Amino acid sequence: MNTNRDNTQRAMPDVATERRPELAGALDWVGMDEIELPVLVAGADGKAQRVSARVAAFVNLHRPEARGIHMSRLYLHLDRHLSAETLTPAALRRLLRDFLDSHEGLSDRARVRVRFDHLVRRPALASGNSGWRSYPVEIAAHLDDAGFAAELGLEVQYSSTCPASAALSRQLIQEQFARDFADGAALDRQAVLAWLGTPAGIVATPHSQRSSVTLRVKLAAGFDFPITELIDRVEHALQTPVQTAVKREDEQAFALANGQNLMFCEDAARRIARTLDADERIADFRLRAAHYESLHPHDAVAYASKGVEGGYAPEE
Repeated sequence: MNTNRDNTQRAMPDVATERRPELAGALDWVGMDEIELPVLVAGADGKAQRVSARVAAFVNLHRPEARGIHMSRLYLHLDRHLSAETLTPAALRRLLRDFLDSHEGLSDRARVRVRFDHLVRRPALASGNSGWRSYPVEIAAHLDDAGFAAELGLEVQYSSTCPASAALSRQLIQEQFARDFADGAALDRQAVLAWLGTPAGIVATPHSQRSSVTLRVKLAAGFDFPITELIDRVEHALQTPVQTAVKREDEQAFALANGQNLMFCEDAARRIARTLDADERIADFRLRAAHYESLHPHDAVAYASKGVEGGYAPEE
C-alpha cells in the first residue's frame, strides 16, 4: 500500500491569498455568525456553569487588495477562550486581542457576540416549591483603536394589570353592590362577606397580560457581567415576574401582587429605569417595556435610556 500520501505533508492551495484587483475594496466586517459553542458563565451561586451558546465573531478588512480573512483562526480562538475561561469583560478583551493579533496587517477592529439562555432556579410565592426560569442573554464586546467596550442584554418577562381597567372594574362592582343592597337598608356583615364571595361580588375584572422588558446595558470599567443580579433587580422593581411552580396558594399570591402593582407600560419602564440608574455598575442603558395587550391586538410599548452624552440613542 502506498503510504506517501499519509506521511508526506502536501502543499495545499489557498485561494484566499490570490489577489483580484477587479474586486478590491475595504470591508466593514467579515466573519461568522450562529457558531455553536459551549461557554462558561457564572451562575447564581457564583460558580461557573457550561451553557450552549450561539456566537458571532467578526473583524474588519481594511486592506482593499486582500481577498479575505482567516476565518479558521477566529473559530480556533473562540474555541480556546470560551471553553476554558468564564465569560467576563477581561476574557473577551483577550479574545478580541487574539483576533487582531492573528490578523495583523488585515484588521484593526474586532467584535464578538454571545447569545444563550441563563437558567435560574426560582422559589414559588407561597407553597415552598421551586422551578427553573430561562432568561435570554446577549453579551457583546468590541475592540478598536478607541479602546474596548462590553455590553450586556437580557429579557425579563412579567405580568401587568391595567390601572384604567382596574378602575373601570371597581366602578362596575360598586354599581352592582348598589343594586344588590338597597340604599338606607341596614347592612349585615355576614351577608356582605357572602356577597363578596359570589360572581356578583366581582362582576368585572381588569385585564392583564404577559409582558416583557428587553434591556441593554454598558458596564462601567472594572465590573464583570452581573447577569443574575441584574435580573433580580429588574424583577424586584416590577414585583410581578412570571412564575414557575404554581399551586393554588401561589396563584393567589400572584393575584395579590398584580393587584398591588397595577401598571401601564410607562410605569414599568420608569420603575426599571430608576433601578438601573441607581446601579453603579451600569454606565449606560436602554430598555423597551412591551405589554402584549389582551384588550386589543397591538402592543403598548415604552422606551427609556439613561441619557448620557454620546450614549445609547433614546430608542432603537
